[in-house]
Amino acid sequence: MHGSGTGHEGGLPSAPGGEAHAPSGGVDREFLALERELAVFLRRARAQSGEMAREVHPELEPAAYGLFVRLDDAGPQRATELAGYFGVGKATMSRQLRALEDLGLVARDPDPADGRASLVRLTEEGRDRFRHVRDARRERYVRKLADWDRAEVAELARLLNHFNVRSEG
Repeated sequence: MHGSGTGHEGGLPSAPGGEAHAPSGGVDREFLALERELAVFLRRARAQSGEMAREVHPELEPAAYGLFVRLDDAGPQRATELAGYFGVGKATMSRQLRALEDLGLVARDPDPADGRASLVRLTEEGRDRFRHVRDARRERYVRKLADWDRAEVAELARLLNHFNVRSEG
């Protein structure tokens, strides 16, 4: 895979036999490198999510973009499912959804499985605005990764999915 742009191309030093050197304190260099790269990645992702959310609607907070992604991918969901998926409290999710609802970007419908509950879905306007921004974001990824092989992009997606699945609950 191509370098991360952090100036340390070529991977981490390994001991004979392929084992990684562990710095003092017993922490593997690979995990220190992972922590460093994830910190940079997450900081940039938060900033980009804020930009994307504001492109969907100028009054949106950064967390809203992730809600759009989830609702577009998974379809209508209960607020409690969304809160669990993102690892936030019910009150936080309710506040975020209320703001989106007030802007006409999401709506609630009765849950056919339980009339006492409701399902949150993107409105047509919410879906249209989100998909327009998502498509523009995808084009940016295509440009940034133009020199990557498609198999490398697929492997990155696979590894991130594996990491995200392991991070749930």
